[in-house]
Amino acid sequence: MATGQQEDRLNLGAKKFNMWIFIFTSFMFFAALSSGFIVYSGGKGHGLNVIMPQVFMYSTAVLFISSITLILASRAAKRLQFDNQRRLLWITLLLGITFLILQLYGLYVLAIKMGVYFVDPNASRSFIYVFCGMHLLHIIAALIVVASTIRSTYKNTPQVKNLYRMEMTSIFWHFLDIIWIYLYVFLLLNQY
Repeated sequence: MATGQQEDRLNLGAKKFNMWIFIFTSFMFFAALSSGFIVYSGGKGHGLNVIMPQVFMYSTAVLFISSITLILASRAAKRLQFDNQRRLLWITLLLGITFLILQLYGLYVLAIKMGVYFVDPNASRSFIYVFCGMHLLHIIAALIVVASTIRSTYKNTPQVKNLYRMEMTSIFWHFLDIIWIYLYVFLLLNQY
């Protein structure tokens, strides 16, 4: 194996390790937020006392569908169907943007239509904004990763790097999908 290929393999492995470290620290961050909510609300009897806006259910479905399109894009990349890969990545990106918009609308519904504010006499309600806001920051980062992967499909990228980018994008995206489903179910279970 050529020296350049060995260096590429080592560099890709190190980047993958960094992604897993990021995933682990993000997981721990959301676990800490959940624990903070449980300690605060359980110790003082402060539940959310709010019904979660239905738009969050729709955004969850959109995010789930985006994971399916990303899986299909990865399969297309492995089968050397680059036009299909690119099309499915664009769909994933658009679904991710749709998720972002639906989430922002859900927060709007909470604040404007339901009167649930970040600064609220029931401080446990603030956790809704913290959970959603931190997840949205991660989604914005993931959208940048997907856009970067799309951009690389328009270049003469070696297949090894193309598959690597698809794998890294998939790890990050599916992790955020799982985290949102967890957060949404967690919030639903603590509505009252």
